[in-house]
Amino acid sequence: MLTEDQGKKVVKLARDAIETYLWTGEMIDGSEIQLPPVFAETRGVFVTLNKNGELRGCIGHPYADSPLKYAVTDSAISAGFRDPRFPPVSKDEMDHITVEVTILTPPERLNLAPNDIPSSIEIGRHGLIVKRDYRQGLLLPQVAPEHDMDEVEFLSHTCLKAGLPHDAWTTGAEVYCFEGQIFAEKEPQGEVLEKDIREKSCIKE
Repeated sequence: MLTEDQGKKVVKLARDAIETYLWTGEMIDGSEIQLPPVFAETRGVFVTLNKNGELRGCIGHPYADSPLKYAVTDSAISAGFRDPRFPPVSKDEMDHITVEVTILTPPERLNLAPNDIPSSIEIGRHGLIVKRDYRQGLLLPQVAPEHDMDEVEFLSHTCLKAGLPHDAWTTGAEVYCFEGQIFAEKEPQGEVLEKDIREKSCIKE
């Protein structure tokens, strides 16, 4: 787990990567500044951009394949300029965009019978990956509570994200779960806080 101060540095690094690329065309990778040792650890990361409460870009490294500083800067630039769902962000947009970084735990496969999979998922805690052959879909832990999904809906939407039938998780597709620690700007260029998505969870205590 990252500390609050480390979380603030993660989000600042993500924003700096986007803004540096916008203004200079250069791609920073975090090696330009002194960062805590945790930034050299290999981590999975997603960077999410929101504009006026709407998604503006979201791309990341689902698996721990790069040091944290590289994963953050690469994901930030990808979210800002390579997300095929959106045009590249512009300079005047950055005053209206909030930056959110999710640090992922390694995905673990749910080797369970289909009927047992939903009960093993905790809304507000787990993100999901569904895979079959070359198709793969991922939804971050915050997606389900933000859209009031239950476990089955969460599984179904992850299948659709992979380009699979909504019930592929019942017919042999691989299902993985992971957790995420989320740090986000409260407002554009504003205070960075750690988000507790479980506050929005529909899990019954």
